[in-house]
Amino acid sequence: MSDASYQEKISGMRKELRALNALVPETAKGFAQLSKAVKDNGPLGVKEKEYVALGMSVVLRCEPCINFHVEALMKAGATREELGDVLAMAVQMGGGPGLMYAGHALACWDELAAKAA
Repeated sequence: MSDASYQEKISGMRKELRALNALVPETAKGFAQLSKAVKDNGPLGVKEKEYVALGMSVVLRCEPCINFHVEALMKAGATREELGDVLAMAVQMGGGPGLMYAGHALACWDELAAKAA
């Protein structure tokens, strides 16, 4: 893990994505449409969908994804206890590597929560 804070990592990734979006605007537009369609439709709410995305992010070991989905979960009204339950399931599905990335997700939550307090 680098010395950057999770908030700095989120900001840095957003900057990188803006540059990528400028380079390939149609791809970015298509991905944004897909994301909106997934979140705005179906029987699950945004919070539940974000929990699925976070669990997958942990198992797939995508730290930038973890950071974005933790941030989205906070905005969706998730609790730290709910987060822990999802992380436990991700650890069960992802084994040792899942445990390590679940630690990143919890640290990100705690840092962002402390900043918001």
